[in-house]
Amino acid sequence: MNLKIDEIRKFKVGETIKYYGELIVMRDAAQRRLRELIAGSKELPIYLGGKIVFYAGPAKPPKNSKIGAIGPTTSERMDEFLEMLYYLGVIATIGKGKRSDLAVELCKKYQRVYFIAPSGAAAYLSKCVINAEVIAFFELGPEAIYRIEVRDFPLMVAIDSLGNQIF
Repeated sequence: MNLKIDEIRKFKVGETIKYYGELIVMRDAAQRRLRELIAGSKELPIYLGGKIVFYAGPAKPPKNSKIGAIGPTTSERMDEFLEMLYYLGVIATIGKGKRSDLAVELCKKYQRVYFIAPSGAAAYLSKCVINAEVIAFFELGPEAIYRIEVRDFPLMVAIDSLGNQIF
């Protein structure tokens, strides 16, 4: 169920799904690095076109596990990077909590959505991860950029492409 932009635009606020497919995991440190690379006209280490970004910082994986506990991070502090992500082709973001008025306007402008994942359920969410790999900024540890593949990952539309929100 890797979602396409046309499908993203159809979601309505409050709608829930069980997502399966690829997610790109990153937080503010990695986004700051991306912004610096763009400002310096340098090549980015990843392609974000058509991707969904999950704001999270996974814990170190226990033995024989693909990933450690992985729960959503508060999203509002990521809002300064949101237009950059949309410009780079990101079709949705996932996190927890309310977003700023700017984020709501950007969802509307770019016709993107913001999903929330269950907060306080990081151990459960890690069981939905079937593959994980660090793909950029290894030195950032849990704030590196990861590519994960998930199955039955619970999401709710918190802001839809029309700017409607649950908050």
